[in-house]
Amino acid sequence: MELLYGPIKDYAWGSRCAIAELQGRPVPSEGPEAELWLGAHPGAPATVDRAGDRVALTEVLAADPAEWLGQRVVDRFGARLPFLLKVLAAAAPLSLQAHPDAEQARAGYARDDAGCDGHRNYVDPFHKPELLVALGPMEALCGFRDPAISAEVLAGFGVPELGPVLDALGAGPAGLAEAVRLLLTWPAAERAGLVAAVRTAAVAGPDAELVALLAEAYPADPGVVVALLLNRVRLAPGEAIWMPAGNLHAYLRGTGVEVMAASDNVLRGGLTRKHVDVAELLRVLRFEVLDQPVVAPQPVADGMVTWPIPVPDFALHRVTVKQQRPEVTLTVPGPWVVLCTSGRVDVADVAASVTLVSGRAAVGAAAGKSLTVSGVGEVYVASPGLC
Repeated sequence: MELLYGPIKDYAWGSRCAIAELQGRPVPSEGPEAELWLGAHPGAPATVDRAGDRVALTEVLAADPAEWLGQRVVDRFGARLPFLLKVLAAAAPLSLQAHPDAEQARAGYARDDAGCDGHRNYVDPFHKPELLVALGPMEALCGFRDPAISAEVLAGFGVPELGPVLDALGAGPAGLAEAVRLLLTWPAAERAGLVAAVRTAAVAGPDAELVALLAEAYPADPGVVVALLLNRVRLAPGEAIWMPAGNLHAYLRGTGVEVMAASDNVLRGGLTRKHVDVAELLRVLRFEVLDQPVVAPQPVADGMVTWPIPVPDFALHRVTVKQQRPEVTLTVPGPWVVLCTSGRVDVADVAASVTLVSGRAAVGAAAGKSLTVSGVGEVYVASPGLC
């Protein structure tokens, strides 16, 4: 094992407290701190120490992929780390977004690479399923709720312009695609009026609070209304949401540990000042009702839990060590990226041991065989999901 140093993304929606507090730095930070990246994605690779210099993890892996990644990972994913671990800290809502599946990502990257316009929807040829585990109370929009519930909410606003949307929702799940299409392609000159009418009519309850939150930042964005078609999820610490390909979602506020396939492909439909491509988003969305978006932690062993997910790119474990149980050993194959979220722990493989405190991270090669955590504290361990 060796220490890993991750860059922090300063997106505007980021918190000025959460990541700084996690790492024991002064609060508030000088600017927004949205995501701490702990991986080898070329967009923002973490670094390790080499002879007094910081070297990108991408370079280290490329120099000896078999040693670092293991032959199974190389055979399945090529000479790259297939996952990316992050800390996400949202002080304001993120965009309405979804991610492509593997086939869509490959085709989209090849198409974008040919050069259609000045913006790339697909920055790499990989899919991006995600799992986010709350570190504290967290809120998100995740997946479509029952269209009958959404129709009842929208009808209660008494906004005549929403009539076609209500008609589409009346068809049940089969009408979701049309309802979303109508809203996201709403005539530009009429968008501010629609959002204002909905905001005025929504006077009480959670849906009204959500409309006010989003409309304050985006007063002419029909994504404010699309948000009402989604499940609003409130996560307690340790609970997670699983976001497979094609799942429309948006984080609202809070801090969590996020692990995903190593990709940065994001298709946005609204609630953002970044590039929006409604046509491409509609093409990749899965218009299915997501009845249960929350994933509870499942015990694996004494002091260790995981969140089962159906992809081979990554797995996530949380290990808790304390005085009554000062050591836990993981036998899941590496490579590993380890993030400490509380306490002081030693993390060791057969090669070396490092000491971590809150907000610090380490990386270990697949050749390290197994991973032992000791001390008093809590860590999250990301690894390949191959059995």
